[in-house]
Amino acid sequence: MDYQHLGYTDSLEKYRNEQGLEGFEIGRVMLEHKERYVVQTPTTEYDAELVGILRFTARDRYDFPAVGDWVAFSEYDEGKALIHAVYPRSSIIERQAVGTSGQVQIIATNIDYALIVQAVNRDFSINRLERYLTICNASGVEAVIILSKIDLIEDAELESMLSQIRDRIKDIPVLPLSNPAQTGLDSVRKLIQSGKTYCLLGSSGVGKSTLINSLTGKELMETAAISESVDRGKHITSHRELVVLEEGGIIIDNPGMREVGITDSSGGLEMTFDAILKLAEDCKYKDCTHTSEAGCAVLEALDTGVLDAASYENYQKMEKEKAFFESTVEEKKKKDKDLGKLIKHYKKVRKKDKY
Repeated sequence: MDYQHLGYTDSLEKYRNEQGLEGFEIGRVMLEHKERYVVQTPTTEYDAELVGILRFTARDRYDFPAVGDWVAFSEYDEGKALIHAVYPRSSIIERQAVGTSGQVQIIATNIDYALIVQAVNRDFSINRLERYLTICNASGVEAVIILSKIDLIEDAELESMLSQIRDRIKDIPVLPLSNPAQTGLDSVRKLIQSGKTYCLLGSSGVGKSTLINSLTGKELMETAAISESVDRGKHITSHRELVVLEEGGIIIDNPGMREVGITDSSGGLEMTFDAILKLAEDCKYKDCTHTSEAGCAVLEALDTGVLDAASYENYQKMEKEKAFFESTVEEKKKKDKDLGKLIKHYKKVRKKDKY
C-alpha cells in the first residue's frame, strides 16, 4: 500500500509544500473517538491527539479532524503522535447534530462516492433515501443506492420497490444486493476504484458492516442478528471507521442514523428535487411557496398527478427543516456576538478599575 492507495492527491501535496508542512509526516484519520484519533500511513497506524494550540484555537467543529481527513503529524513515542494541522477537504458529508440546535455533525470528509444502503425487509422508505441523497448533493458527492437483503423478498416485490425508487429518484444507480447469497456483490466491487473513498450511509441493521466484511473477505466489522420480534437491526457500529481494501479503494463505515437532519446551504435540496424546481419556474409569482398560491405550477402538477404527492410532501418538510436550521444558526451567531461584546466591555471596565 502507498499514499495513492489511501487517496492522497497532487493537490494535497501542493498544499503541503505551500504551507511548509514538509517537516511533518502525512496520515489519514481512520477513526475518531472523543478527540482521540487513529491515523494511518502506508506502513503504520498511530494513536494520535491534537497539539494544544490546534485544540484551543479551534473556532468550531470544522476545525477538528474527522474520519477521512488528511493531517500533518509528528511521532513523539512509538505508535504515538501529535496532530499539528488538518489539510483542506474536498468534500464534507454532514447532518444536523442530534439534540443540539443549530450545530452540525460531520459524518465523514474527502468522500468521492456515497453508498446509500437500505434494506428491503424493514423500514424501507423513499423519503429517507431522498434525505440521504440531499446531504450527498449538498456535499458534492456522487451517490449510489444499494438495496440490500433482497433474498428476504420475492422477485415481484423487489421489482415493485425498484420501480418506486426510479419513479421518484432519477439518474441515480440502484444496485440490488444479498450479502449471504453474494448476489449483486460483483456490481458493488466494479464501483470501487483504487484511491477513491466511499462512505456507507444508512440506518442500523441494513447490512453496511456485513457489506464491508463481504468486500474484504474478512470479519472486520462486528454484526448482529435481527430481532425477529421487532425486525430491527441491533446497533453495532458505534463509531466511524475507515477501511482500506486490498484493491485500493477506501470505505468508511458509519453508525446507523435514524435521524438525517438537513443543514443544506449549498443547493442539495434543489438538486434532489430538481423536478419541483423546474415546475416552479412557471409559477405566477417569483416568491411562490407552492402551498396555496393561485397560479402555482407546482400545485397544478400535484393536482393533475404529474408530480408525486409523497415527493412533494417530503420536499416541503425538508425545506421547512432547512429554514429552521438556518434561523437557529443565525440566532446562535447573534448570541455569540452579544456575549463577545459583553466580555469585551467587562474587561474594559476591569482595566479602568485597576487604575
